[in-house]
Amino acid sequence: MAKTSANSGSATLLDEPRTEFYRPAADQEVAARTPRTSRAAAAADDGADEPFLRTRRRVPVRNGWLPTWAKTRWGKVVLGAGALLVIGAGTAAYLAARSFLYHDPHFRIESPASIQTVGNSQLTRDDLLSVFGGDLGRNLFLVPLRTRRAQLERFSWVEHATVMRVLPNQLRVSVTERVPVAFVQVHGKIQLVDAAGVILDMTPQEMAEKHYSFPVVSGIDPVDPLSVRGARMQVYQRFVGELDSSGEHISGRLSEVDLSDPNDVRAAVADKDAEVQLQFGQEDFLARWRNYEAHIAQWRGQYPHLAAVDLRYEHEVVLKMAPDPTPAAAPMSAASAASSSATPKPTAPAKKTIAAKAKKPIARQHAAQAAKHAGQGAR
Repeated sequence: MAKTSANSGSATLLDEPRTEFYRPAADQEVAARTPRTSRAAAAADDGADEPFLRTRRRVPVRNGWLPTWAKTRWGKVVLGAGALLVIGAGTAAYLAARSFLYHDPHFRIESPASIQTVGNSQLTRDDLLSVFGGDLGRNLFLVPLRTRRAQLERFSWVEHATVMRVLPNQLRVSVTERVPVAFVQVHGKIQLVDAAGVILDMTPQEMAEKHYSFPVVSGIDPVDPLSVRGARMQVYQRFVGELDSSGEHISGRLSEVDLSDPNDVRAAVADKDAEVQLQFGQEDFLARWRNYEAHIAQWRGQYPHLAAVDLRYEHEVVLKMAPDPTPAAAPMSAASAASSSATPKPTAPAKKTIAAKAKKPIARQHAAQAAKHAGQGAR
């Protein structure tokens, strides 16, 4: 740089220090232009390449929950002795409590008043207490509850029984009794039966006092297994339930229900002065009853000796007549014998098929009427 003096007019060269302009390094410029996320990723890559210079911290590992002194010989001896002491103390406490509960007079059943009975209506209190006769004067905790419950359930009327201890010296007996749903005839004697097929004993006087009104069910034999009787009573329950589903209590009009064939339920119905046997099959009980109820007056008018009606068919029914009571026949001539041998006997029952909704029967005549006409022709 040249400097000129005004007085002398000469110029002097002065060396001034040059200003060094700061220029960032190339890698710094690239880093400045690179986003932060990219720089962070690059730094992570660089760090991965660098060797790990720090030592890892050692994690202390416990070698069990016992202290260090317990791992020594004397420590193990002390621990074993302590365990035996605790077990012995627990056993002694258990034996002391057991002896107290089994022998203390406060837990003794003194009299029948200490036995509560709940839920019995058919069985008397004395019937239930007869099971606990040997427990009077016994300790409460020495009464075998399961055995007593099994003995109670041996009564035909008991469906389920529960026996509980009530401290300090009482027993509570709760029973659920069976509900009869029908009469059953066993060896010429009328008894009751529940929905499971269990036959219930009751005297005729007690039945009269209870005012039971059930149909008599046949086909229930005490010799049969309970599973067989239960299955047939389920059919009976379904049959009666469907008839009474309309709220008219139709089952009250049935005098007898035959369950000998579960696939063909038969029932006896009182109609005027006679009794009609109805065959319902195994389904559509209410619809078939409606069919019978709608046509019985017409059938009675046409067939006074109507004895049975088969309702199992969809568009027709089968009517069965009762045999006509006839006096003893006199010796017949040869011609009469010949004519009568060509037709069935008038006392033999026969069947006639008619349409369920028809107003007139089919033109097929009853065998008894044919025999009657044949007899008139012989005269």
